Amino acid sequence: MADPSSYRPRPGEIPDSPGVYRFRDEHRRVIYVGKAKSLRQRLANYFQDLANLHPRTRTMVTTAASVEWTVVSTEVEALQLEYSWIKEFDPRFNVKYRDDKSYPYLAVTMNEEFPRVQVMRGHKKKGVRYFGPYGHAWAIRDTVDLLLRVFPVRTCSAGVFKNASRTGRPCLLGYIDKCSAPCVGRIGPEDHQDLAEEFCDFMAGRTGTYLRRLEKQMMEAAEEMEYERAARLRDDIEALKKAMEKNAVVLADATDADLIAVAEDELEAAVQIFHVRGGRVRGQRGWVTDKVEEITTGALVEHALQQLYGEETGDAVPKEVLVPALPEPVEPVQEWLTGRRGANVSLRIPQRGDKKALMETVQRNAQQALVLHKTKRASDLTTRSRALEEIAEALDLDSAPLRIECYDISHLQGDDVVASMVVFEDGLQRKSEYRRFQIKGFAGQDDVRSMHEVISRRFRRYLAEKEKTGEWADGAAPEETLADGDDSLAGTEAITNSLKDDDGRPRKFAYPPQLVVVDGGRPQVAAARRALDELGIDDIAVCGLAKRLEEVWLPGDDDPVVLPRTSEGLYLLQRVRDEAHRFAITYQRTRRAKRFRAGPLDEVPGLGETRKQALIKHFGSVKKLRSATIEQIQEVPGIGRKTAETIAVALAQAAPAAPAVNTATGEIIEEEEPETTAGSSGEPVTAGLPDERRGQER
Repeated sequence: MADPSSYRPRPGEIPDSPGVYRFRDEHRRVIYVGKAKSLRQRLANYFQDLANLHPRTRTMVTTAASVEWTVVSTEVEALQLEYSWIKEFDPRFNVKYRDDKSYPYLAVTMNEEFPRVQVMRGHKKKGVRYFGPYGHAWAIRDTVDLLLRVFPVRTCSAGVFKNASRTGRPCLLGYIDKCSAPCVGRIGPEDHQDLAEEFCDFMAGRTGTYLRRLEKQMMEAAEEMEYERAARLRDDIEALKKAMEKNAVVLADATDADLIAVAEDELEAAVQIFHVRGGRVRGQRGWVTDKVEEITTGALVEHALQQLYGEETGDAVPKEVLVPALPEPVEPVQEWLTGRRGANVSLRIPQRGDKKALMETVQRNAQQALVLHKTKRASDLTTRSRALEEIAEALDLDSAPLRIECYDISHLQGDDVVASMVVFEDGLQRKSEYRRFQIKGFAGQDDVRSMHEVISRRFRRYLAEKEKTGEWADGAAPEETLADGDDSLAGTEAITNSLKDDDGRPRKFAYPPQLVVVDGGRPQVAAARRALDELGIDDIAVCGLAKRLEEVWLPGDDDPVVLPRTSEGLYLLQRVRDEAHRFAITYQRTRRAKRFRAGPLDEVPGLGETRKQALIKHFGSVKKLRSATIEQIQEVPGIGRKTAETIAVALAQAAPAAPAVNTATGEIIEEEEPETTAGSSGEPVTAGLPDERRGQER
C-alpha cells in the first residue's frame, strides 16, 4: 500500500487549466483516468488527509504509485481524450458499464451489392445500418417476416446466395414472393438497393408517407377494377400496420429521442436506455456498473453518454437526449454530442407531459434491472469482497488477493498435454489476460512435472518483464528467459502482446498475482512452490484445490485447509478452478482435432492452404499425388521445381495408409483412395474417440 505523499506533485507543478490525468500503479499500469476543468484543483482533492476521502477513492490513491496529466485546450477535448483513454487502458477504478446482455440488432448490409437483412450482435460494422437494439431476436424475426411481404429484400447467407446463383433456382422465399430473388436476376443491383433503402426508411420511422402511397395505389387499382392487385395492396398495408403495432406509440409528436434513467445505491448503478424513433420505442438496452469511485448521478449520466455515443455519428445520435440529471458542467457534453451528430442536440431533464411519464417508465426498468443484478451472486461486490477476505483469512495472507491466477493441466492419456492460466481480478474474470501453454519439456503424462514447467515459464516471463521496466531492487537480472511455445488468445490478446512497456496498458505476463491456485493436491502445490523458490520469488502465495473433497492444500502442510461448504471463499476458488479446467480442456480438444486433421502435406515447409487445395484439386487425392513425378507436380499453378521436389520428398518419407481388411474373411481390400481435403492424409479417421479412451480426458 503506497503513501500518496510519496508521489504527490510539488506545488506549482500542476497547471491550472483543463486536462486529463492518469494514476498508475507500481507496475506502470493505468488504474484511473479522469478529466478536470482545472487540473490543479481536481488533483489537490486526491492528496488530502486519507480519513477525509471516500473509501473507494482512498483505495485508489493508496494503490497508485504515480500521477501524470495532459493539458488540453477545452473541456470538450478533455471529454474526448478521457473516453479514448478509458477505452484504451481499461482502468480498474473507473466506472465501466457492463452490458447485462448481448443485444440483437436488425441490420441491413448496405455495403454489399445486394444488401441483406439479418440479426446481428456485437460490434457495429462500417456500411451497415442498424435498428434496435431489441430485447429478443424473435421480435426482430417476427417484424422482418411481416415486412418482407412489402419489402422483399434478400435475407439469405452468402453461401445460400452463391448456391442459388450457380443452380439458377431461388430459395423458398423467392418462390413465395418474400424475396425479390436477386440471386437469379429477377431484380438488378440498383433496384434491390432502392428496395433496401425503402426498408430502412420504414424501419427508421418514416412510415406515414409510405402507407399513404400504398393506400392511394390501392384506391386507384380498385377504380380501374384491378381487384386482385388492390387486394394484394390491402394485405400489404395490413402487414405494415401489424408490424407497426409491435412498437406502441409513446410520444404523440413523432419525437426522435433517447431516454436515459439511472438507479443506484452505495455500491452499484444500473442504467436503462429507451430508443424512441418516430414516437415509438424502437429499442431498449441496459448497463450495470460497480461504483468504484465516489460519483454523482450527473457523472454516471456523463459516463453513460460516453459509452452510448462514443463511437456513433450522424443520425445514430438523436436530436434529443432526456436524462434524470445533467452532467456538471453540461455545456462541454452537449457540445460533444452536437459534434458527434453534426447538428444540434438537446440534452435536458423532462419536466412534464408524455416525456416525463415515459421517463418514469424507464426509471422503473432501471430499478428492476438493479434489483435483478443484485441477485446475481458472482457480480455482487459485497459478496466478492467477503469471498476475498475469507480466502485471505483461511490462507493467512497479509491482504485480500485482488489478483488470483489459476493453472490446470489437460491431456488425453498423455497425448496433447497442455496447460491453462486464468486470471481473476477483484473476484471477476479478466479474460484478456488468460494464457495457454504447450508442455514441451518432456513427453508423456506427468501432471506434477507439467505444473512445475508451466509455473516456471510464466514467472520467468514476469521476471523478464520486470527487468525491462527497471523494477529490480538489486540490479540483478534473471538467468533464464521464457521458453518458446506459449500460445496466446487471438483478438484482444494479440493486440495486448504487442504493447509497449511504458504506456500503462497490460503487457504479457507483466503483473504478478497475490495468489496462485493450482488444480490438484499436495504434489501439484509442492511443484508450484518449488518452481517459485527456484526463481527466487517468495512474495506470492500458493495453494491447491483438490477435486475429491474440495480441500485447500498449502505448501509444506501435512493436512489441508477445509473451508465451510457455505463459504463464499470456497465458492470463488471453485469458480476459478472450474474456469481454468474449462479453458485447458477446450485448448486440448482444439489441438487434438487439429492433429487428427493433419496429413503429410502439413509437414511440407512453406506450403500454405491455397497451394494444398490446388494440389488436391489437381490430383484428386494424396495417394495419386504421392505417385506423381516432379514434372507432374510442377503442372499445378504456383508450384515450382524446388517446391515440387520438397513435396515429393515429404510424401516419400511419410508412411502410406494401412490397407483396409475385411474382418470376416481376412481379405485385403484394395480400394481407390477417396478424395481428401488438403489437411487430410487420406487415412480414415473416426469422428469420435475409441470406446476404451472415452472418459480418460482431463
